[in-house]
Amino acid sequence: MLLLLTTLLSAQPAALPAAADTGRTMNGVTMPATIDVGGTTLSLNGMALRKKFIIKVYVAGLYVASASRSADEILGADAPRQMVMHFISGHGTKDKVCGAWNDGLKDNTPGASAELQQQFVDLCGMMQDLKKGESLTITYLPGTGTTINIAGTDKGTVAGKDFADAILRCWIGPKPGPGEGFKKNLLGQS
Repeated sequence: MLLLLTTLLSAQPAALPAAADTGRTMNGVTMPATIDVGGTTLSLNGMALRKKFIIKVYVAGLYVASASRSADEILGADAPRQMVMHFISGHGTKDKVCGAWNDGLKDNTPGASAELQQQFVDLCGMMQDLKKGESLTITYLPGTGTTINIAGTDKGTVAGKDFADAILRCWIGPKPGPGEGFKKNLLGQS
């Protein structure tokens, strides 16, 4: 018996090859571990589920050039980043999304300039209702600005890092609209 066990153990490979990192999955939504944005590789910093009461609205993923658990560090870096929201219900109406952003601006960027407030108005002008299975992608590139992509179509670009920071603060600022748990998940803290 000992000879059989020794023979079987020695026939096993010493180590199995490591599986490729295919990303992370949350609520049936899989996001890749890394993406390329403007020639820069961004890593998935964290994923979070946005719920409104009992309705699961979207799964979000935050991609950054340098992974961090600190909102201040992410916002302080003038580096490419991307926020992806994959809608898992039909509750992504233009009015609800814009209302949440306006609340997020008020709560997380007190004393916002008239220019920044106008940029949020312009952003809402780009919006449309999001259906189940569609994504809203917000990509910041230094020197270019923040590009808004809805369901695979670029809707426009808003200039300036101030805008990029203000929109991201809606999720990782001091008073994140979706809540502290959502923020912690995006920051990889839980």
